[in-house]
Amino acid sequence: EVQLVESGGGLVQPGGSLRLSCAAFGFTFSSYAMTWVRQAPGKGLEWVSDISSDGVYTGSADSVKGRFTISRDNAKNSLYLQMNSLKPEDTAKYYCVNAEGSWGQGTQVTVSS
Repeated sequence: EVQLVESGGGLVQPGGSLRLSCAAFGFTFSSYAMTWVRQAPGKGLEWVSDISSDGVYTGSADSVKGRFTISRDNAKNSLYLQMNSLKPEDTAKYYCVNAEGSWGQGTQVTVSS
């Protein structure tokens, strides 16, 4: 059974940092591109960033470029999102998604003073 388990969310002040993790189970993690997606309260889904299966290629939304960094450790079956210079508009639930469309349960990030 495919499982994606996000962690690392929380409450942080504007300008702060968080590192999200996504642990993958039940599939060959190293064979799949992975994506971070977020959903702010009352809004639709927003693509944040993705990474190729080998970690060589990455892409990020303009709204997070230069502040967020996606990475992965295939030996640990884990995906990460380093988030720096957080803004209130980054407040959302963050999900990791594999290339077959399996989703985790999400982790809440709240940026507020």
